[in-house]
Amino acid sequence: MEFRSPAVTLKPRVEIGGDDFRVAYTLVMIDPDAPNPSNPTLREYLHWMVTDVPASTDDSFGREIVPYESPSPTMGIHRIVLVLYQQLGRGTVSAPQVRQNFNSRSFARRFNLGKPVAAMYFNCQRPTGTGGRRFT
Repeated sequence: MEFRSPAVTLKPRVEIGGDDFRVAYTLVMIDPDAPNPSNPTLREYLHWMVTDVPASTDDSFGREIVPYESPSPTMGIHRIVLVLYQQLGRGTVSAPQVRQNFNSRSFARRFNLGKPVAAMYFNCQRPTGTGGRRFT
């Protein structure tokens, strides 16, 4: 999927599967291409984090600990990645200090989240961007 930044101004609604309300999940949205794909010095930029999302609900039932910040690339095409982790229990995950240079692997290790249980991504570029990824 490919979007221009105005199309992602509002946070997405993310539905979580499962059938056991006692199971909680953490949802993370990152940009591994910040500030630009050729020189991602802010990799991974954290756009959003919701914890304690019960199974079989959506993100609105969780605890938003890092408010949604709309992706707004200024250069190039950015991959915006949503990653879902299963938590060991509710209230076991806390917010990072800063958004830039977030490391999802270190974060998952720190809070014993294990490997992602689901992930997806979309491409995002500035409103006046042209073209797409070029492969040689």
